[in-house]
Amino acid sequence: MQLDNTYGSNEDGLIWGYRFSPGRPAEAITTETVRAFLGGEEAGDEQAFVWLHFSLANQGSKRYLREVLDLPDAFHDSLDSAVGSTRLELDDGALVAVIHDVLFDASFDASDVGTTSLCIAPRMVVSARLRPLRSVDRLRAAVRGGQAFRSPVELLAHLLRDQANVLGDILRKSTLRVDQIEDRLLASRVPADRKELGTLRRSLVRLQRLLAPEPTALFRLLNRPPAWISRDDVLDLQQAAEEFSAAIGDSSALVERVKLIQEELAALINENTSRTLFVLTVVTVLALPVNLIAGLFGMNVGGVPLTHSAHGFSLVVGGLVILTALLAYLAFRRRGD
Repeated sequence: MQLDNTYGSNEDGLIWGYRFSPGRPAEAITTETVRAFLGGEEAGDEQAFVWLHFSLANQGSKRYLREVLDLPDAFHDSLDSAVGSTRLELDDGALVAVIHDVLFDASFDASDVGTTSLCIAPRMVVSARLRPLRSVDRLRAAVRGGQAFRSPVELLAHLLRDQANVLGDILRKSTLRVDQIEDRLLASRVPADRKELGTLRRSLVRLQRLLAPEPTALFRLLNRPPAWISRDDVLDLQQAAEEFSAAIGDSSALVERVKLIQEELAALINENTSRTLFVLTVVTVLALPVNLIAGLFGMNVGGVPLTHSAHGFSLVVGGLVILTALLAYLAFRRRGD
């Protein structure tokens, strides 16, 4: 399914808004329609709810959220918070969540993470972000594709599953890259992209640190859900939490695998370095007798032995060959031991 990549917002900071009714596809709405819906002026099913998605890059969004929508203080505080751990809490009977995801237009870099603040009430879902995220756009694609949602919590559960799918895509790409590096390592060829392996591990660890608290927060909520959350919604959240927990577990396993490959790679590099140092040491030792004899016989002083001998050169060369062979035998014997 082709995702929409246009991210304009109106004067109130609204990027898109949808009205959901049971058993029917979503209908696009505007901020004026939202006022009528929340004020009870619009006739319709009591189970209908709206999803409003705002851009925090628009200065009018925070004004609209405070003046028009009755939202908990925890949600407004989350709009100004820096990127931190995922959280999900109850405030004034509404669910306030801060989730993280990879940026929509980012290349394969798991460290490029953005934040979405959510407020889920019985008849309203409000989300706000600074930059577009992949999971939110996947959810919008499903809505525009005609998928119906019975409640705001089901919409949240779908968003969490999309988030787990995005993480799964990152893990599959990371696993493929790790497989390639591992194959070269098993072939005893030290890869030139060791920096990429370290960058990959740091990105996965950072992404795991940001997303790992999310399943825990969901399971904590499921122990004591609000009264307005139905049993079907609880089951949807539980399924989303289990899928996300499995993705986090796969991420942890991949991080451990990358760590083992780094250790094996370090051992291989150390072995190659030791082998090179051994060769240099042996060459230095073998050249020592030649340099020593050449230095002694090259001194311009009296009393140099074998100066007037007809076989002096042969005797010196033969002695050097024997001494060098003895040193080579001792060196390689020690290396073999």
